[in-house]
Amino acid sequence: MGVDSPDRVSTQSGAVFLSYASQDAEPAQKIAEALRAAGIEVWFDKSELRGGDVWDQKIRQQIRDCRLFVPIISAHSEARLEGYFRREWKLAADRTEDMASKVAFLVPVVIDDIPGASAEVPERFRQVQWTRLPDGEATPGFVALVRTLLIPPSGGGAALPSPPTLGVRSTVPHEVASPGWHVSRRVPLIVVACAFLIATAAYVAHRFSHGTGASPASATTSAVLADKSIAVLPFVDMSEKHDQEYFGDGMAEEILGELAKVPNLRVISRTSSFQYKDKSMDVRQIGAAIGARYVVEGTVRRAGDRVRITAQLVDASDGSERWAEQYDRDFNDVLKVQDEIAAALARALEVSVAATERGSHTTLRSSPAYEAYLRARLASDRFDQQGFEDAAEYYREALRLDPEFARAASALAMLQVQIGVWGYQPPATAFAEVRKSAQRAAQLDPSLAEPHAALAFVHILYDWDWKAADQEIALARTLESHDKSTDFAAAQLAQARGDWGEARRQIDAALAVDPLVASYLYIKGEVLLAAGRYDEAETSVRRALKISPGYNWLRYLLARILVLRGRPADALAVARDEPDPEARLFSLAIALYASGRRAEADSALKTFTTQAADWPFGIAAVHAFRGEADDAFLSLDRAYSERDVDLAFIRSHPEFATIAKDRRYPSFLRKMKLLE
Repeated sequence: MGVDSPDRVSTQSGAVFLSYASQDAEPAQKIAEALRAAGIEVWFDKSELRGGDVWDQKIRQQIRDCRLFVPIISAHSEARLEGYFRREWKLAADRTEDMASKVAFLVPVVIDDIPGASAEVPERFRQVQWTRLPDGEATPGFVALVRTLLIPPSGGGAALPSPPTLGVRSTVPHEVASPGWHVSRRVPLIVVACAFLIATAAYVAHRFSHGTGASPASATTSAVLADKSIAVLPFVDMSEKHDQEYFGDGMAEEILGELAKVPNLRVISRTSSFQYKDKSMDVRQIGAAIGARYVVEGTVRRAGDRVRITAQLVDASDGSERWAEQYDRDFNDVLKVQDEIAAALARALEVSVAATERGSHTTLRSSPAYEAYLRARLASDRFDQQGFEDAAEYYREALRLDPEFARAASALAMLQVQIGVWGYQPPATAFAEVRKSAQRAAQLDPSLAEPHAALAFVHILYDWDWKAADQEIALARTLESHDKSTDFAAAQLAQARGDWGEARRQIDAALAVDPLVASYLYIKGEVLLAAGRYDEAETSVRRALKISPGYNWLRYLLARILVLRGRPADALAVARDEPDPEARLFSLAIALYASGRRAEADSALKTFTTQAADWPFGIAAVHAFRGEADDAFLSLDRAYSERDVDLAFIRSHPEFATIAKDRRYPSFLRKMKLLE
């Protein structure tokens, strides 16, 4: 209920209006405090005072002016068929009638176990996804989601956020980057395999909202329900204290990993399936949206050392239940339960499971170590510097508790790859840590593929040792034929070498299991651009923009494509709408130059060189496009000495074609062993 509170925090991003039944004042207060602690302005009435017409008009004005409207839904609101909050809800729902389809405005929050399907709410509330915050305990992920939704697009209002990715600097607040080290400006395939992303969840939450008339089933034309395709949703925490989210996520991820080993079964990856975490959405819609014929749901409940795990297999074509089971076990047996569930699912789908394919789990050596491992996975899902640092410490704790925990060492290695790419540590430090953790994991468990994939990334991104990367990828594939990290490393290697056909095959395979990930389409566009297939590249990027209009760096890539297609005026219009400052300046610099507006292009380049001083590769690319070979090679030499991660993919940038005939260019590629 929306009267300004005296301790309101001001922000340029706009206000959040909290609307709730009076019985829910305490959880509403918790949500308000969590948002304010992040510098977000909250309109929230902590009193029961009602000021007649003046007060009513103020509430109406705030609902008209707020950037986000957060209705708090609970058993209390459900029990009250009358109440002022219902007027607020109606006013907010009515406001959406005048909004563009891309604008995110309604962010419903459920604070207890009330079933969403039967809740007494305006129909507009059902057209967006709901977030569950038990007892009003706002998670860091929810706060990050709100901050993302508050970022104003160029047209005003809160646009749909995009999936943040490892290679896109601006998806993480600029101040979290370590001074002196840059974050890769491209979008490595590795990212979409590594985490459920907060802003990706935000995209799914609002993708079909505000009167578009679209449904998940109609929005993804490529998501065809294959007969043997399956997705695993995060298991819901039903524990009394609601403190087992990490366990529920871990159960789903482990089962997904076991299913991925089953031949002839197409398993939708974690990136797509985990987008539906905490969302009240029909399983049939989820299956249609991500191209899964079957969907696995489940719950976890823990009391001390005892756990109750339920799982069910639902046919997404008609919503019918194909299999369900409940397991009451000691926590030490959870890995065995994961094996049992995966085997039962395979049997239910009439897919054969060879004994050698799975069944390696028995009991835990150390329950506290496994808990630390699961907490690390959840922390890394925050996808910011603090989350990565917390996750790394949890993995190290797991290894202190169980020095033979090979999977913890392996996961730590992959996390450290991300830390190196994001620039949260100097490259020499980060990739030395990757090497150490990966070698330890491989020694502890020689059957694991992931440590070799991590070593391949070191060779690609830091060593530029392509033969060594080849060897690690080949070894990983002999160990596990379906390891996604290995496939992504292979795609990165193909792109670095300029093998566009192989890179595209890998990306298309990724899109088959991750149809809602805009970053795959970004990479596909980048590969097609490098291959000279500009029309297809433009189609791929525009499709990504349709999926995620607020995605940073997509317009940067589209502007580059349009310039090379001979449409600099269109490129300029696109570049001006690019949200990231450095990407926008890069795009403007080349589009203005291509338009013949030399003075403006010079000014844009000067500003870009100052603001992107820690991105020597990007500066080199602009100079190369302008035919300024001396300046381009000066920046390339600096990128080489600083081990700029983007340098591995120099062959993906047609901007360097202008200086390709300069004798220094093949010499530089030869120095990087890219002309062997």
